[in-house]
Amino acid sequence: MFEVKLVTTDEDREHAFALRKEVFVKEQGVPLSLELDEYDETAVHFLVNEGENSIATARLREVEPKVGKVERVCVLNNYRGKRLGALIMEAVEQYAKNAAFEKLKLNAQSYAVPFYEKLEYAVTSPEFMDAGIPHRAMEKKI
Repeated sequence: MFEVKLVTTDEDREHAFALRKEVFVKEQGVPLSLELDEYDETAVHFLVNEGENSIATARLREVEPKVGKVERVCVLNNYRGKRLGALIMEAVEQYAKNAAFEKLKLNAQSYAVPFYEKLEYAVTSPEFMDAGIPHRAMEKKI
């Protein structure tokens, strides 16, 4: 059974950071100095757990009034394909609606654009590089 939860403890925050280090730093080669940033202290973080194991994470931050930016969405390799990305995005969107956000933005790795399009996000930029990885900006009114 998968459970999505809001990160409220230092322990949960460390689990979220460990997931990001595993996926973005170790697997994709993003420098740690770019992965963990000044927004981590003020962003809202989410975790997906299976029992005691944290297996997916995401963060949300307000970038302008009523506009949120979804970032650092990742799922451990051996849990991909189980709809956990959609599950965590649903929780992020519900949180954003409850916080009176009207729009969500994100920078999707280009290979993940079809995933976000299924969730009704629209591409809003040409492809650009971020941390050496091709991305596209996307957004969705909520």
